Amino acid sequence: MTTIELRNVSRWYGNVVAVNDITMDIGPGVTGLLGPNGAGKSTILHMIAGFLEPSKGSLTLDGAATWRNPEVYRRLGLVPERDSVYAFLTGDQFVTATAKLHKLADPEQAASRAIGITEMAEAKDRKISTYSKGMRQRIKVAAALVHDPEVLLLDEPFNGMDPRQRLHMMELLSRLGDEGRTILFSSHILEEVERLSGTIQVMVAGRLAASGDFRAIRRLMTSRPHVFRVRTSDDRRLAAALVGRPYTHAVELTSKGLQVRTSDFGAFCEQIAILARDENIRLTELLPTDESLESVFGYLITN
Repeated sequence: MTTIELRNVSRWYGNVVAVNDITMDIGPGVTGLLGPNGAGKSTILHMIAGFLEPSKGSLTLDGAATWRNPEVYRRLGLVPERDSVYAFLTGDQFVTATAKLHKLADPEQAASRAIGITEMAEAKDRKISTYSKGMRQRIKVAAALVHDPEVLLLDEPFNGMDPRQRLHMMELLSRLGDEGRTILFSSHILEEVERLSGTIQVMVAGRLAASGDFRAIRRLMTSRPHVFRVRTSDDRRLAAALVGRPYTHAVELTSKGLQVRTSDFGAFCEQIAILARDENIRLTELLPTDESLESVFGYLITN
């Protein structure tokens, strides 16, 4: 089981602190590294990949430091945000060259497999200079997968992809995670992380603001009420019944039903059904409206 460990890791450039005292463990499966542009996501990925030395702290892959350790590249693949491709090569030539650099026994076969996985077979003989942004992203992923790594690091991998390409890439990364590989991808797009990964590491201004399942993180934010949309057979009567309850923060009648703010997620979810039954009201919808990753992210960056 491959594990990446960061312990009190910081990285600074002169007086600029890019990453500040980060501690996290990243194991098998898909983990999303979330944060606004400039939060330190790329710096973390580049340190894990051994391209940057931590200014402070330790960073290891299964106990071995990645900095100045070329052996990690046998087990690790990186998809950088910036284009790292030779535009005059065809896709097949680029991925095959990467396979040869890894000294694989059959580089052509390895390249063919990786290109097939990323659905680039039809364009493999075209020069990369003719590729769209989404195609260049996929050929970079093929090159990163050519040696069948245990760890895959991706920096903003969905940039430039159309909806079909994005869906396929999400399915591919999910499948690789289910196989037991350690996948870490960065994004500032909330929907991407929410759809692909339940486990998140949230970066804000170089610091780790939250870590874990984003829904669990949201429920731990006790200082902010949880918001639910409730539809029933009698919204007005249920609203009246909710007013004054210890777990009710506010109730509002809207065109889409009741909007209920509660200070106690667990108590509300447990009691709402009982209350509806006692009042002879039929519940037709009970939906948390601020459990999205966007809500969690917004709360974290404003705290």
